[in-house]
Amino acid sequence: MKKVVWAALCSLPLMAMQENLTLEHALELVRENNLEVKVAEKDVQMRQMEHREAVGYNFGRLDLVMNALRSNDAGNVFGFKLQSREATFRDFGFSDFLGGIGQAMQMSGGDFGTFSQMMANPAMANQMLDMAPEDLNYPGARNHFQEKIQYQVPLYVGGKLMRYGQITEKMTQMSRLDRQKVLNQKLFETRKTFYNISLVESFIKNLNRILHNIEELEETVKNMVEEGYALDIDLLQVKTKKADVLRMINQAKLNRDLAYQYLSFLVDDTVRSVVTLDNDVPMPKMSKDQMLARNIDIQKAHMGLEVTDLAVDVERANFLPQVGAFAEYGSADNTFMNDFTDKDAYTFGVQLKWNIFNGFIDKSKYEKAKIQSMKMHHQVDLAKKGIALQIDKIITSIKSKEYDIASLREKVKFTKRVYENYYSRYKEGLMSINDVLIKNSEEIQAVLALVKTRFERNNTVFELENIINKGIQ
Repeated sequence: MKKVVWAALCSLPLMAMQENLTLEHALELVRENNLEVKVAEKDVQMRQMEHREAVGYNFGRLDLVMNALRSNDAGNVFGFKLQSREATFRDFGFSDFLGGIGQAMQMSGGDFGTFSQMMANPAMANQMLDMAPEDLNYPGARNHFQEKIQYQVPLYVGGKLMRYGQITEKMTQMSRLDRQKVLNQKLFETRKTFYNISLVESFIKNLNRILHNIEELEETVKNMVEEGYALDIDLLQVKTKKADVLRMINQAKLNRDLAYQYLSFLVDDTVRSVVTLDNDVPMPKMSKDQMLARNIDIQKAHMGLEVTDLAVDVERANFLPQVGAFAEYGSADNTFMNDFTDKDAYTFGVQLKWNIFNGFIDKSKYEKAKIQSMKMHHQVDLAKKGIALQIDKIITSIKSKEYDIASLREKVKFTKRVYENYYSRYKEGLMSINDVLIKNSEEIQAVLALVKTRFERNNTVFELENIINKGIQ
């Protein structure tokens, strides 16, 4: 029983869903759960690791090297013994040389003068020098174990490493802006969906009101047909209009359900209902310069310009010398870790490397980097002017939509009153059913136009908010 209860408790988060979700909570869920935002966050983390990698080169590298070898190669074996500080004169072939000396002394009968004459003989000297030492040329196989620590560090590379660190830091900042842009887009889409749901709910509410009016008209026409004051065709026309309104309500509900599905995708959770919003999206209140300063694309363009300037310094460093230091400490023997301190050795030094000529490759790279920097200057100016123009067009469109909305609100009120007037006159027999239904259609068209214009105006405001990076607040 305990296991069943525990399993049920564990499954609760999986079965959770959002009821009466507020816009503020939805935006928070997007920040925490949206998958695209999480992917963008991983990109930021990768850029941070690249920056750490670039900075890490300043500290050089420390390696522990362990070699385990076996060889009968004459050069290797002789080198092994030297590294192990175990080389003897026998390893140089002195046993064969001493054998030749002893043979010469026997041939001299112990007379030093005769021995000297023999050794002075060019033929004898060549014979001795041409003797191939067996111990040196054909040594026995030998094991070789070497343990050492190596440290290499750049002392001066013309500022390259510092510039690489600055470049990767800028790239990290740009990735943060990319993440913010993705987040802004998701917040924009969430708010847009919220307001769209609210508008659809308002539209459905108005359509239900119109449906109620048509049902009332239907009942009136039905009674008039029974009393002989209206024709069956009148009732059929009203039912047809009613069917059209019902179709529009059904279509609106389907669109609302689709919006809920998309909202669930954005917050990565099932959303059943939301707290609708009554007002339209407020217009951002800030100056044109503030809008441009907040724009992410312009910020990225400025950072890209800084990166290209740093790249020029990187290419300039190729004309400067490079200085590095090296240190090594270790020991070697034919047995692992044997007599380490007795056979230890160290090496350290400094290297300067300065390219004199490479076919003007470095000069071409440097000039290319300067051209890229100048190009980036133009792109920054172009981005500023292009986005400024885009902002102007959007603000103009918003103002136009606001004027249209004010006009359409009055039109909706007017068409509603006109319909009510025609309906009253129809009941008095002063109007035909066609006239009443025409006014009903005009009311529906006015309501639909108002909803559509509010929808377009809100989307345009959201677009402006996205451009001016309002989501960063």
